[in-house]
Amino acid sequence: MNLKEMVGYKAAEFVKNGMTVGLGTGSTAYYMVEALGKRVKEEGLNIVGVTTSYETADHARDLDIPLKDIDEVEKIDLTIDGADEISSQYNGIKGGGAAHLFEKIVANLSDRNIWIVDETKLVEKLGAFPLPVEVIQFGSGQLFNLFKEKGYKPTWRNNKEGERLVTDAGNLIIDLNLGVIENPHELAKWLDSLTGVVEHGLFLDCVNTVIVGTSEGPIVEEVNRDN
Repeated sequence: MNLKEMVGYKAAEFVKNGMTVGLGTGSTAYYMVEALGKRVKEEGLNIVGVTTSYETADHARDLDIPLKDIDEVEKIDLTIDGADEISSQYNGIKGGGAAHLFEKIVANLSDRNIWIVDETKLVEKLGAFPLPVEVIQFGSGQLFNLFKEKGYKPTWRNNKEGERLVTDAGNLIIDLNLGVIENPHELAKWLDSLTGVVEHGLFLDCVNTVIVGTSEGPIVEEVNRDN
């Protein structure tokens, strides 16, 4: 069992009967969805899934996991998703799979968030992984130029055909190659203030549990969010 599969199956153990569960997107979340589908089939696990991408929705339907649209639920009990980086302060960068807009909407509606990663995703400070910024298409070049002037080394996110990737919401993604983000809260606030920016990949102060895959087995780290 690889590390992604290990943490995906471990995270599925946190799901209980009757829960509304946010289903993340990406290569690690894929295994979590697989594990939940197996529990639905073999244990009769009774859950409702809310997906963070069309790709995950298709996968869940193939496994007969009942789904609802996010606007059909009052809240989400638990969301399980991957992350591209997690800092020592338990803040994260997400969006490598171009789903961070839907992922953040689902996360914000959730009572509890679990991130599942392998140990290579743990860093002291965020920023080595490019920060995705989802922008509307109109005026996106102006935002690209602004990021360039700031020294953020922007690049357009392209699809496999080499064309600009269009997200499930119909937007574009500009990746910022920052190296190190010294003050993620300050950067998030600035990005939030820009007209035309729909969402960015900084996920701050929102995770409750991190499950890390290591060669010795999965490690479950609980995050204190009382402060």
